[in-house]
Amino acid sequence: MSTDVDAPVDTTGARGGGSEPEHLDVVIVGAGLSGIGTACHLEREQPGRDYAILEAREDLGGTWSLFQYPGIRSDSDMHTLGFKFRPWPDTVALADGASILEYVRDTAEEYGVDRRIRYGTRVTHAAWSSEDQRWTLALTTAAGEKLLTCSFLLWCSGYYRYDAGYTPELPGIENYGGTVIHPQHWDPELDYAGKRVVVIGSGATAVTLVPAMTQGEGRAAHVTQLQRTPSYVLSIGRTDPVAEFLNRWVPSWVADPIVRTKNITQLIALYQISQRFPRFVKGLLRKGAAAQLPEGYAVDTHFNPPYDPWDQRMCMVPDGDLFKAIRRGDADIVTDRIETFTGTGIRLQSGRELEADIVITATGLNLQLFGGADLEVDGEPVNLPDTMAYRGMMLSGIPNLVFMIGYTNASWTLKVDLVAEYFCRLLGWMDTHGKAVAVPQRDPAVQERPLLDFDAGYVKRSLHELPTGGDRAPWTLAMNYAIDAVTLRRARVDEGMRFEPARARVRA
Repeated sequence: MSTDVDAPVDTTGARGGGSEPEHLDVVIVGAGLSGIGTACHLEREQPGRDYAILEAREDLGGTWSLFQYPGIRSDSDMHTLGFKFRPWPDTVALADGASILEYVRDTAEEYGVDRRIRYGTRVTHAAWSSEDQRWTLALTTAAGEKLLTCSFLLWCSGYYRYDAGYTPELPGIENYGGTVIHPQHWDPELDYAGKRVVVIGSGATAVTLVPAMTQGEGRAAHVTQLQRTPSYVLSIGRTDPVAEFLNRWVPSWVADPIVRTKNITQLIALYQISQRFPRFVKGLLRKGAAAQLPEGYAVDTHFNPPYDPWDQRMCMVPDGDLFKAIRRGDADIVTDRIETFTGTGIRLQSGRELEADIVITATGLNLQLFGGADLEVDGEPVNLPDTMAYRGMMLSGIPNLVFMIGYTNASWTLKVDLVAEYFCRLLGWMDTHGKAVAVPQRDPAVQERPLLDFDAGYVKRSLHELPTGGDRAPWTLAMNYAIDAVTLRRARVDEGMRFEPARARVRA
């Protein structure tokens, strides 16, 4: 792919005695599910590419090595969260974080992409030069500041800030004498055995923490989930019965695609039915919750959100563990608003007081594209809201840049696999046609739409900082795997794109 006629790259990170930065065909930013998966696709579909994975932290795995709170697990079934090219090797549907991290590590090792990771390397600035037809990356490493150039830049670092979770204003927090901790910054040494715990939040993290902290030898004395607004909670089996059955009778190469297809179909069907018949689905979810809770429990107060199903992400709980903790009396849910923190807990607007030794602020994430790095094209800073997302993976007017955003209504990795396949197909097409630069060209007739049509708080807080979407293809971010599977695998790669031929670079 590279058109550079310079001497081969040495292993010190510079070439030609240090006169120029090292140059690579492809740089992948992030060594989580997205980055490892994309690198594996490159190895499989575009062998011989000169690439590296840059990881700011000292470990791969992304979310699954960062989050350490009790009970950390997937909130999507693993047969769709796992990679298509290397199926999840277990019947467990909602897996714990350690198992997922082991799966990511094993995948990286199997395809040899672990040898391509450069740890402790953060991209702080990325500048495109049309004259040179390449990106120049400013890197922060333990050895100091460095430069690196590449022909294609793939940003696989997710869309939330790794260094800071979201915490809303908590009135009177300075008066509180107990421990306050955010799940994103969990202290493994925190001892909650026999303590009174309040978990603030109603999303996937909260409904994971509450039952997890009521189990085992070091369990809390009592855990209260304090929520301002309820979420939909759906109990699913910890293991997949179809996977268990098939694995007993047929080889994995037969069973795996059947289970994956079944689960994808279920996800799509649940979402589509929820969108078209929200009252019906809302009724089913309410009945399901009521059947697992103590008789007379205030279901409509604590499990009946004011929005329709899948307007926000639905919370999945394995084998109804949250409901079991409530039935045992080890946990309860309080739906109210905080008036103020006191020295020993939280006083609510209803006048009720919650005594707490530990308060966990499971209040969400901060969105951040490109890891907070600055982008520029030919000396002009890129303002993301001025760009429009092309197929939900590239940006108008930004050459040779691909980013990963997964589904909000299904497993993240489903979209990652499709985008990585599309990227490899794009590389092959460009090689065949002698092109070195690909730039999505915005159509003035396309009307702007929010990039993420999702009602979650973390999305609404950050929409003004994100690129826009469009009202028609290829400028829409589809949240439907079935549509994307056809579009991204079969659509013309030159639709809505401008290409430039390769130009040889000659050293001055």
